[in-house]
Formats: sequence, structure tokens, C-alpha cells
Amino acid sequence: MLLQWLAIAAARHLGWPNHGLTIIASLLSAWLLIHLASLLVANAALARFVAIFAWSVAALNIFGLLGTVTGLLDSWSVNLGEVRVSPLTLLQVVASLWFYLWLANALASMVERRLARSHSVAPAMRVLGAKLTRIGLIGAAFLIALSAVGIDLTALAVFSGALGVGLGFGLQKIFSNLVSGVILLLDRSIKPGDVISLGSIFGWINHLGARYVSVITRDGIEHLIPNEELITQRVENWSYSDNLVRFRIPIGISYRSDPRKAMALCIEAAEMVPRVELKPEPRCQLIGFGDSSVNLELRIWIDDPEDGRANVISEVLLNIWDRFHEHGIDIPFPQMDLHLRSVLGREELSGLASDWMRQGASKASG
Repeated sequence: MLLQWLAIAAARHLGWPNHGLTIIASLLSAWLLIHLASLLVANAALARFVAIFAWSVAALNIFGLLGTVTGLLDSWSVNLGEVRVSPLTLLQVVASLWFYLWLANALASMVERRLARSHSVAPAMRVLGAKLTRIGLIGAAFLIALSAVGIDLTALAVFSGALGVGLGFGLQKIFSNLVSGVILLLDRSIKPGDVISLGSIFGWINHLGARYVSVITRDGIEHLIPNEELITQRVENWSYSDNLVRFRIPIGISYRSDPRKAMALCIEAAEMVPRVELKPEPRCQLIGFGDSSVNLELRIWIDDPEDGRANVISEVLLNIWDRFHEHGIDIPFPQMDLHLRSVLGREELSGLASDWMRQGASKASG
């Protein structure tokens, strides 16, 4: 295609006929544009529109009407202050924006991939660098596209100021979430992979977005939490400085059992679970005497909170159950002893019993 256009330029310079070369070059240009659109545009309707537009421009160029149509579109113009706007200008702006935005997104994706493979950069700074790079490239693409079609950017200064004030009031929550997202990335309070607890939500961070944070729970539910909530509310980060987390497991034994032996069996049962850390070692304490049991508390440490807490506690309790049954340690259930004191004499009680029997006999005969 490039050779065809060079040949056309040379033929025009020498005064040779070039209509055949123009037809070939127009068809090659349309084919190339459609091929690129099919590769770069994921939306089928948009790709179809690009194909129709490309074939239309090629047909107009083949029949020598492209200059006439563009001149006609440029003649229908209006002046908005110092900016002259016409249908041709709008088409040029749309085409330029599409190309430069695609180029900006491609460059931003390349930077994100490079940052993702860089292990020397902290995860939070990788996300921040990728977001700032994408925002900067998209803003630069917008300005370059406008200047490429001849629009004076200084004329947009007043309009952009008024638009900024309007957006500041109308999109206050959105901008608050955007700023909160930047703050979260800068102070590194949370990062992808951290295990957090926010209210009733407990899970690990899957993705840090510009407006929200994606948190996946053990149930497989993905919660999209606005960044502002992570700034204004209390957040428990189980893996902020390290992944070590301690669990407190309450255990009750009967008053007939030996508490020292039960405490040793609890520690042995915890050490049998692979996920339980041996340093710091598990510990078991006697914390009080309850109404129905002697209350113990087993304290264990794990280093992988992202794998869940209920499963490791369940495994420890099952081991304790087995060890207690093997060594005769009773696990009590809530119970109450009821003592009845009689306030009536023996003769009065016998008289009441006789009355009840007579009433029952009369009812039976009736």
C-alpha cells in the first residue's frame, strides 16, 4: 500500500495518469483499516461500523468524490467562541481519539505487564504506577487528538474550569473514592493478597481498583467495597506486617477430669495439625471455673490466614475429641441440679393425696 501511494505521488508529479493506482491504493487502505479494526476492536458493532466507513471512503476516493464530500462537510460549520466546529472536524476528532486512546491503552497494558513481573517493586506501588500511567496516557491521548485536528486547547480552559466545578459537586463520591484509592496505594495499608476483615466481611483482597477494592470471601462471594469505606472505617488487616495470626479456642472439661492432663492433650492435638505453627508453640491455659465445666483456652498460631480459619479450628477440635476419649477426659454439657424442699407436714401431704384420689375416682365414675 505504501508503494502504491508513493507511485501515485510520483505519477502526479510527472503528470502521468494514476486512476488505476488510486483504485488499488484505496482498496488496500480500506482492507488494512478493516483488518486492524477486526484485531483491535472487540465490539462487533463498532468493527462493522469501521468496515462500512472504510469501504465508503474508498469508494468516494475511487470515484474522485472524496475531496468534494470532505469540502461539503467542512462547509457546514458553526463557531463556538474561537473554536470552529464542522461535521468533518467531528469525524476527525472521533478517528483521532479512537486511534490515540487505543495506543494509550496498549502502552498502559504493556507497562502493567512489566510492573507485574517486577518483584523488586511492592505490590501496592505496582498498582499505583499502573493506574497513574494509564490515567496520564489517556489524558495525553485526549489532548493530542484535539490538537491534531487543529482545535486550540486554550479555548477549552474556561470550559474545563466550569466543567471541573460541576463535576466536583455532582461526582463528589466518585472523586472521593478515587482519592481514597490513591491514598490506600501510597500508604500501603492494604495490598493484593492481604486478608482483611471489614464489618461482617472476611476475605482476601483480589484486586485494587481506582474506585473499589475486590474482596473474595471463603464462600466464593466477591465483594466490591468502595475505597472510601476502607479509609473511614475500621479495617482489620490480618497480614499487614506478617501473616502470623493467633486463634483462641475455648474448651470445657468436667470437674472430675484432670485439668493438667487435659491441657497437655490439647497441645498434643494442636501440634498434630500441619497448619499449626510450632514456633510460636501452641499453649493451653486454665481461664476459669464455669457453672458446668472447667474452662480452658487453647491458643494456636497459623501463617496462612488466606486458607481459612474454620477448617484449621475444626481439625484441632476433632483431634482434641479423639485424645480426650482415649484418655478418659469428659466433655460436659450444661446441667442443673434441682433441690425441692417440702413446706407441708406429712399429715397434710397425705390428706392432699387422698383428696386427689377421690377427685380422680369421681371423674372416672362420672
